[in-house]
Amino acid sequence: MNTKKKWIFLTLLMSIFSIGYGQGQNKNYPFRNPDLDMEVRIKDLISRLTLEEKVSMMKHQSPAIDRLGVPAYNWWNEALHGVARTSEIVTVFPQAIGMAATFDSDALQKMGDIVSSEGRALFNEDLRNGKTGSIYRGLTYWTPNINIFRDPRWGRGQETYGEDPYLTGKMGSAIVRGLEGNDPKYLKAVACAKHYAVHSGPEHNRHSFDVQPSKYDLWDTYLPAFRELITKAKVHGVMCAYNRLDGQPCCGNSKLLSDILHNQWNFDGYVTSDCWAVSDFAQFHKTHANNTEAVSDALLSGTDLECGNLYQLLEQGVKKGLLSERDINVSLTRLFKILFKIGMFDPADRVPYASIGREVIDCDAHKKHAYEMAQKSMVLLENKKNVLPLNDSKIKRIALIGPNADNGHTQLANYFGNPSEIITPYSSLQKRFGGKIKVDYMKGVNIVDKLKDGSSFAQVAAQAKKSDVIIFVGGISADYEGEAGDAGAGGYSGFASGDRTTIALPPVQTELLKELKKTGRPLIVVNMSGSIMDFQWESQNADAILQAWYGGQAAGDAIVDVLFGKYNPSGRMPLTTYMSDKDLPAFEDYSMENRTYRYFKGAVRYPFGYGLSYTNFSYGPLENDSVLQTGANIQVSTIVKNIGNRDGDEVVQLYLVHPEDNNKRMPIHSLKGFKRIHLNKGEFAKVSFTLTPEELALTDSDGNLTESAKKIDIYIGGGQPNKSTGSFNSLTIQGEPYKVF
Repeated sequence: MNTKKKWIFLTLLMSIFSIGYGQGQNKNYPFRNPDLDMEVRIKDLISRLTLEEKVSMMKHQSPAIDRLGVPAYNWWNEALHGVARTSEIVTVFPQAIGMAATFDSDALQKMGDIVSSEGRALFNEDLRNGKTGSIYRGLTYWTPNINIFRDPRWGRGQETYGEDPYLTGKMGSAIVRGLEGNDPKYLKAVACAKHYAVHSGPEHNRHSFDVQPSKYDLWDTYLPAFRELITKAKVHGVMCAYNRLDGQPCCGNSKLLSDILHNQWNFDGYVTSDCWAVSDFAQFHKTHANNTEAVSDALLSGTDLECGNLYQLLEQGVKKGLLSERDINVSLTRLFKILFKIGMFDPADRVPYASIGREVIDCDAHKKHAYEMAQKSMVLLENKKNVLPLNDSKIKRIALIGPNADNGHTQLANYFGNPSEIITPYSSLQKRFGGKIKVDYMKGVNIVDKLKDGSSFAQVAAQAKKSDVIIFVGGISADYEGEAGDAGAGGYSGFASGDRTTIALPPVQTELLKELKKTGRPLIVVNMSGSIMDFQWESQNADAILQAWYGGQAAGDAIVDVLFGKYNPSGRMPLTTYMSDKDLPAFEDYSMENRTYRYFKGAVRYPFGYGLSYTNFSYGPLENDSVLQTGANIQVSTIVKNIGNRDGDEVVQLYLVHPEDNNKRMPIHSLKGFKRIHLNKGEFAKVSFTLTPEELALTDSDGNLTESAKKIDIYIGGGQPNKSTGSFNSLTIQGEPYKVF
């Protein structure tokens, strides 16, 4: 047999026996031939489906089509800070807001890669065993949440990367790249940017709320992170939100889905509804007469997949002439593209990620990274008289008090997986100092009320007075802030559907802290929360405050590392800490006026980008061209030096100020670059940023991002612009207006 005939014969055999790894179908269908173009394969598969089968595969729980050997698949999976909601042991990282506090996009990308490895191992095993279709076992992860945390009371804000669009876009892009991998043909897993769009509370009316932002706020604050993930990170999934935008439900919003997403941004992935969001159209939004009209409108607008149980009505929609089977095929093509890209229909030896096995799950390297991210997330807010770090050679007795001192549940936040071990502050202290330092652990108080064991705060304080230092680990938990239905006591005094009604620490904890203060012992407050606390009393009276977020499985070790100086704190606040509730506009007001560091004009407790260290850093003069033409890039550099006595990380931040612009709605200043660097004591490094027209431009009242001739001030430092802690330089931009978007 000559070479050409051998090739034809082998190709025929491959066509006959090409099967998805784990699927035992040997039929000679073109869609099973991995050597054909994906487009050809998808068209072939769609051509073999009945209308009933098609619509059944457009819900999150897609059934098997046995006659074609198409396996069942459940699109619903979560991976907010580790593979979530599976009964398997997995690695659990800090909650998203804590990872935002690292200001380390490289570490977040590595975290995404780890999560997709662990998820791949579970998926591969299911596929080999023919057990596909179970919820929380697929590779389509509905993460990241890149909504803007515009109001600190929002319960789901903990799932985001904070209040700043630039930081959110960069951190969100990092996890997308980590999850999806870098193979040119196959996806390691599938990320999903959510909730599109203009969605950040309140929770109680999210199914009926109509948001009507200005064009300026829409394009300046709420859409940039989505644009970043779609046009640059090339995310393959988008989830539309529950609420309406300008009168149309987001999952049936032609402006959001057809115009912006597909026409302007050329998105070629799939869109899923938030769960049961399409049923809101008729039931709560009252925008559609019935569910058949609702599903038809959702699909025509661009919602390809329904998380819910209504899309079978699309068959009626076709029969009634509300849409065509061709419209069905458009969305089905997008869905099948995803399934082909994860290798559902290809032999295992063709899929580079198919060999990932259970040995990667909860491995030492993954645990180490969860530990390191917890360390990096810690933000030191107060350190009076350098009370920290504690000296373990001088301390003989510690009073460890508080509702989160030994509460592994709190550390896992929401949308969590099951780690093999949860290290709390108490277990970490016991492990590290059990034979050297006596640790008196007293819970002292619940999160929102007193213990029922009869012990008084005075008794707790009397016992604490016997110690050399008091470490109070308080805050709240995902039981008190979170998604509607998951958390319900956010107001501490009443039902708030997952949102908080105050940014104060629960009063009962402050009451106990006041008693502890009377002991005269150093008082260290460690706070676990997914948002800010205003710390009105604590900031004035505690000797040190450490914001620990919900730090995942290794939070306890990370906290103890910082308290005793094994790790130099370097996290930065991804949120503004306001002075009190009085500083907050109405929760339902989506105008950005007087919100977040970019627009808030009042005094704040701890600014966005703030965080203390056990060392100090200096910044040299900025180096950059003084004149730039519109449409060009510019590089800005400075020398950063560790001038303190300890090694440590510095989060170098670049902000732009537009002092002469007539746009009254422009930000006070905006983050446009950040880099986390490590410097040993006495060491220095040159840090450079490249600013593009996109960073140098401003959004106008019509939503256009345009770079214009003007003077701009550039600042680089360890926080927001401050002449005493960083360096300024000016830049003159010349030329005709340059429209970026």
